[in-house]
Amino acid sequence: MTTLHLDLGERGYDITVGRGLLANAGEYFNLNRKVFIVTDSGVPCEYAERVAEAAKEYRIVTVDEGEGSKSPQTYIRLLSEMVDFGMTRTDCAVAVGGGVVGDLTGFVSASFMRGIDFYNIPTTLLSQVDSSIGGKTAINLGGVKNIVGAFHQPRGVLIDLDTLKTLDRRQISNGLAEAIKMSLTSDADLFKFLEENEITEENIERVVVDSLKIKKFVVENDERESGLRKILNFGHTFGHAVEAEEEMRGFYHGECVAIGMLPVSSQYVRNRLIPVLKKASLPTEYGGDVEAALTFISHDKKCDGRAVSVIFVDTPGTFRTEKMSTADFASLVREYFN
Repeated sequence: MTTLHLDLGERGYDITVGRGLLANAGEYFNLNRKVFIVTDSGVPCEYAERVAEAAKEYRIVTVDEGEGSKSPQTYIRLLSEMVDFGMTRTDCAVAVGGGVVGDLTGFVSASFMRGIDFYNIPTTLLSQVDSSIGGKTAINLGGVKNIVGAFHQPRGVLIDLDTLKTLDRRQISNGLAEAIKMSLTSDADLFKFLEENEITEENIERVVVDSLKIKKFVVENDERESGLRKILNFGHTFGHAVEAEEEMRGFYHGECVAIGMLPVSSQYVRNRLIPVLKKASLPTEYGGDVEAALTFISHDKKCDGRAVSVIFVDTPGTFRTEKMSTADFASLVREYFN
């Protein structure tokens, strides 16, 4: 078992990583109060039930699986359920699921009575290595991803690696994309490990913990994304555009990030990255409509008027930021994919 502490002063919290932790959630979280548990239809119901067993009083609410639940309609539904449950400012919410559940529950927690305690139990590899920590919470609106949200740090994060056993290979690949992303900007040794090893049940803990260490360092030094935290957007500028364009075709977030990393990597990095992506069963080319995807760039939160901040990687473990016009970025993407 590994415990990391994200040091943000009074907003700091522990991130506990191990196996068999879910059954002991009450040892890590203060659940001796009303506990509002949010999960989704794709998560085994016993996960939420184990958390409920440790609660003084609980209500479990299940939302539909998928990005569609990060909607204003679901957000209002959860707030209404909280009111009906008679929750107060001293009660808490727990997310049990992937990034969608975490983002949604976190934003509801940030909003209800101007902020209540929120705990996160991520059950997908993608959420375990990335979205479970850092305090970014949001919903989507008008086809734009994460456009309405707030910074609201969890009070604790519990990562039970046993929950990964129920995931299919594509979901594991989805999470590996974010680990690859973080290794490229910040940890050459982790990238080399991903190059040289097949990721198995036995070594997945190293990938999760090392990825969390990267994000922990970034968040501690830039909680509100005014500088360093922008490196977490490597691969996301075009990746989010692809995700918006391909929403109806069911592209996963990590698959879009994999595509998005390619045009902003040097040729040297691409020569090493493409084999890693292939080994992880992630896409190494984009067969969709590049022009249609590029129309979403102007909606990106990193876009300031007609300019966008883009993260580039020239060698593993390093990064540089370049502010470029959306037209120049579009040309860069076109040049690579065409």
